[in-house]
Amino acid sequence: MKKNQEQVKVFTRRAIIIGGLQGAILGVLGTRLAWLQVSQGSRYKTLSDKNRINMKVLASSRGQIVDRFGVPLAVNAQNFRALIVPEQAGDIEQSLRALQKTIPITDSDIARVLKEAKKNAKYVPIEITDDLEWEDVARIEVNLPNLPGLSTDVGERRSYPFGEATAHLIGYVGAVNKAEIEEKDPMLSLPGFKIGKTGIEKKYDAQLRGQAGRAEMEVNVRGREVRELKKNDSHHGQRITLTIDAELQRFAQSLLSTERSASAVIMDAKTGEVYALASYPAFDPNVFSSGISIALWEELLANPAKPLTNKAVAGQYPPASTFKMVSLLAGLQTGKVTPRTTVRCTGVYNYGSGKFHCWKKGGHGVVDAKRAIEVSCDTFFYEMATEVGIDNIATAARQMGLGEKLDFELPEETSGLVPTKEWKLGRFGTKWQQGESIVNSIGQGYMLASPLQLATMTARFVNGGYAVKPWITADGMANNIPPPNGWPKMDLDEAHLALIKEGMRLVVNDSRGTGYGSRFKPEDIPEGSDWNFGGKTGTGQVQRITMAQRRAGVKNEELDWKSRHHALFVGYAPEVDPRYVCSVVVEHGIGGARAAAPMAKELLLETLKRDPGAKSVHSMSTGAKSKTNMGAPI
Repeated sequence: MKKNQEQVKVFTRRAIIIGGLQGAILGVLGTRLAWLQVSQGSRYKTLSDKNRINMKVLASSRGQIVDRFGVPLAVNAQNFRALIVPEQAGDIEQSLRALQKTIPITDSDIARVLKEAKKNAKYVPIEITDDLEWEDVARIEVNLPNLPGLSTDVGERRSYPFGEATAHLIGYVGAVNKAEIEEKDPMLSLPGFKIGKTGIEKKYDAQLRGQAGRAEMEVNVRGREVRELKKNDSHHGQRITLTIDAELQRFAQSLLSTERSASAVIMDAKTGEVYALASYPAFDPNVFSSGISIALWEELLANPAKPLTNKAVAGQYPPASTFKMVSLLAGLQTGKVTPRTTVRCTGVYNYGSGKFHCWKKGGHGVVDAKRAIEVSCDTFFYEMATEVGIDNIATAARQMGLGEKLDFELPEETSGLVPTKEWKLGRFGTKWQQGESIVNSIGQGYMLASPLQLATMTARFVNGGYAVKPWITADGMANNIPPPNGWPKMDLDEAHLALIKEGMRLVVNDSRGTGYGSRFKPEDIPEGSDWNFGGKTGTGQVQRITMAQRRAGVKNEELDWKSRHHALFVGYAPEVDPRYVCSVVVEHGIGGARAAAPMAKELLLETLKRDPGAKSVHSMSTGAKSKTNMGAPI
């Protein structure tokens, strides 16, 4: 009995000790739990909330731009970048200064990031620098524990293999500005994202951009991605195929570079496909992809030759004597001129109290319509204009594609100007004067046209009178929607067109022609070929020649560059069944025969050798192929 009592006491003591220990432990746990829930509850609730799911926007790969044979004109190159997320960095400047000790970044980079951090959402990554070498990426990755908020990323940079040769045509990409970021596309808010700013890059930006993807990422309190929960891949941008022949484009750009400022267009007279569209001087579009410096930007803006302007589509010039073909067409259509009409040119045409000089001192003697084109006799057109009138000339000009936009794909396209009596009254509030008809009949006065319009005008003259329009992508062709039998046939007398075309042939191939010095010579053309070309020279006055200058015998080349005449030429080849047309404008080049015609000869010769029209477009973006019927795409 006594033994049992002792065992009960021992058991009771042990139970009390164990119970005390358990109570103490429970007390500690309860106290800790109460402290966590009551005192620190709000803090841990915040931490729990921050262990959240982030929606991550995935940029798409920008679509390529290629020429008619699939040669790349705009592609994407791998680009390593350093990014910072402000909400993860804490002291942003401190993180950036730490990065500055790791890789080379400038104080201006730091200032820019700090400025962007103030105006952007804290969770939006900001690009610090790009185009990093792999060694720089490795150094950043090794030092990430000491670089809060920083990360590296592999992106893409737009690259233009042909550089300046395609700068105006393809355009370039640049950073998204405040107005553009208001679009609903989530990719626009991504760090370093670029969009098209000019040229084809701008026109087809939406197609080239593609569609963003999305990834659901679980991130911890420090913003580190824990795992990927869900992913919808982005869709690459569309590949855009142009009608351009890249090598012909490069050839044209190289040829223009022999002058201070010039432009040229080569297109198919039958289909409207543009094979080359060049403007000089140009710029390197690759510098815009990486971010152009302020100094270089200001240098481009200050250049009087305007390297940022695509002169082939945006340049507006007096068409000068290249317009005489339009004036002759107006005369023939109204019946005021016939193939047998003659005018005696003495070098000066008197009308009222005014004197209008022919370019040839002493005159051309008696000339008919065809010879007036061949020798470019001003007096013939002066006299004709007084009877035909400006409104009839304007009607013919619009038939040939002048005075209005051609629905071309480049957003920089301008409309030019074809004046009428009504236009002048509305513009200046004064009536049209007959002397103005005289001046405008030779492509001077108010008359303005772009090289693209002049090439289109030439195509309509030599393709049999079809209202062809220039285009450079399948969308451009589709927008014009030519009917099943091709481009619409204009209501033009074929005899009138044949007369004008013959005059253009004589310009180059007859010893009296103003372009005879630029004709094809036997040594120029491949053996067995019988190529010839025709065309029309033009010399556009920039400022009026005064009587004092005439008496003093001041030569145009003695004037300062910006006061000299423009040089123009439009041409077609081959002579029989013309396929290719070109226009050349050399700013302040003094004379069409002197500066523009030799270039046109080289361009047409190279085009005939390459014969791009004989080869179908490689793969148009919409799947369309270039075909011809009666000289028109169907």
